[in-house]
Amino acid sequence: MDKKTPLYETHVSLKGKIVPFGGYLLPVQYSGLGLVSEHNAVRKSVGMFDVSHMGEIVIQGKEALKNVQRLFTNDFENMTNGQIKYTLMCNQEGGIIDDLILYKYHDEKFMGVVNASNKEKDFKWITENLVGKAKAIDSSEEIALIAIQGPNAKATLQKLIAKEDFPEKYYTFNENIDIKGMDIDFSETGYTGEEGFELYTKADDVTKIWELLMDAGAEFNIVPCGLGSRDTLRLEAGMPLYGHEMNETINPIQAGLKFAVKLNKKDFIGKEALEKSEISQKRVGLKILGKGIVREEAPVFIDDQQVGMSTSGTHAPYLGYAIAMAYLDKEYASIGQKVEVEVRGRRIQAEVTPMPFYKK
Repeated sequence: MDKKTPLYETHVSLKGKIVPFGGYLLPVQYSGLGLVSEHNAVRKSVGMFDVSHMGEIVIQGKEALKNVQRLFTNDFENMTNGQIKYTLMCNQEGGIIDDLILYKYHDEKFMGVVNASNKEKDFKWITENLVGKAKAIDSSEEIALIAIQGPNAKATLQKLIAKEDFPEKYYTFNENIDIKGMDIDFSETGYTGEEGFELYTKADDVTKIWELLMDAGAEFNIVPCGLGSRDTLRLEAGMPLYGHEMNETINPIQAGLKFAVKLNKKDFIGKEALEKSEISQKRVGLKILGKGIVREEAPVFIDDQQVGMSTSGTHAPYLGYAIAMAYLDKEYASIGQKVEVEVRGRRIQAEVTPMPFYKK
């Protein structure tokens, strides 16, 4: 049975169209707004998302650092307290179990924020692979999460949070920040390609904090945003999504995520396989030149030869044209390469284009 986030009744009162996603009932969009309005609010002003379905797994103990070094692909040896890093968790064959962002509180406490649909799988993998003096705690049920994103996100938050309590820069966070008597962990992070922040709250406090943020953002025409615009925003920003651009048969190098894989560190699960892997396909961006929308699992052709498959696609609301991501045979993955994508038996022209499609 699908779960409800602590903000479920808020979404219902705002006339959110509720759908199942990642084991939760969440709004895909809001009545009277719609996906395009929500998307463009984030690009032009400010929007707010309930992302409480995400999982939070804490790894703590005297050997917590040793374990995150072993479990994840990035290098955390010189990571400072309050820093955040994007990373991946791989199986022994180098396939991606999940992608996540890792928060460092101190050498003996880290928190990984994982995808909702993977959190049980991830927690099991982590606990089975811990070594020495460390333990994993699934804190997902106690923590709620709000993402506030867009050019006016900071101005909205400044009405509620002291200037000195803001994170120092992108991918950093501050813990135990006061917001009208309630504690939050407060990070400069997001999944939209815009300046944005995420607020980790107690589940019991999140409804009040949501209301405070909506009131604070009223002068900027803040809007609640659903899963639909979250997906179109991340696609415009060229950000991969687990289950589309990533799975356990795709490795991080193939996915274009080499920046988060540090093969020069001593060891991590999947390292040996990644060192030996030969990449035959690459993740690319496609600008759709013909009429039509490309979704996932559409075959990509050059003449009569299939050279790849799409993984995600949409009409990009801010850009005003259709885009997609795909895996193409590497010899056909160069910028400017013309291809055709088959949608419902019809071929649509497209061109390999740089990512991100949109950059603020």
